[in-house]
Amino acid sequence: MNKDDNDKAYEVLLKRIQTNLGDTAKKSAARLEVPVPQVMWVGQRTIFRNFMEFPKALRREPEKILLYLNKELASAGYIAGERVIFLGRKEPSSFSALIDRYIKDYVICPVCQSPDTRTEKTKKLGFLHCEACGARSSIKATYA
Repeated sequence: MNKDDNDKAYEVLLKRIQTNLGDTAKKSAARLEVPVPQVMWVGQRTIFRNFMEFPKALRREPEKILLYLNKELASAGYIAGERVIFLGRKEPSSFSALIDRYIKDYVICPVCQSPDTRTEKTKKLGFLHCEACGARSSIKATYA
C-alpha cells in the first residue's frame, strides 16, 4: 500500500466514526429550545409578551428571572398574566442578550454544557447542580 491509499482509508474510517458518534455538543444545545422574546412598546412601557414561556423552558422560577431582568435593565417590571410590563422603553434586542447571559450564568452546566440543572441554596451560597454529570458549581445566589 502506498501513502495515498493509507490516507484515503484513514479518511473513510474517520468519516465513519464521525457519522456513528454524531456531534454531542450540538445535541445538548439543540435540546434546550429557548423561545424568541416578543417585545413591544405601548406608550412609555415595554411589554414582554411571552415571558412565561422562559421559566417553563429554563425550569426556573418566574420571579427569579424577572428579578434578574429588572436589575440588568435598571427598571421596574411586574408580571401581568403571561407577560411582564417594564416601565420605560427598552430595546427588544437587549432582552435576547440578557436571556442568553442568564442561560450561560445560571442554567448551563459549566462542566458538561448540559441544560439539565437545578439551583440549590446552602446557607447563603448558591450552587448549580447538574443532573447529567453530577457537578456542583457555585453561582451568585441572587437569581438562583
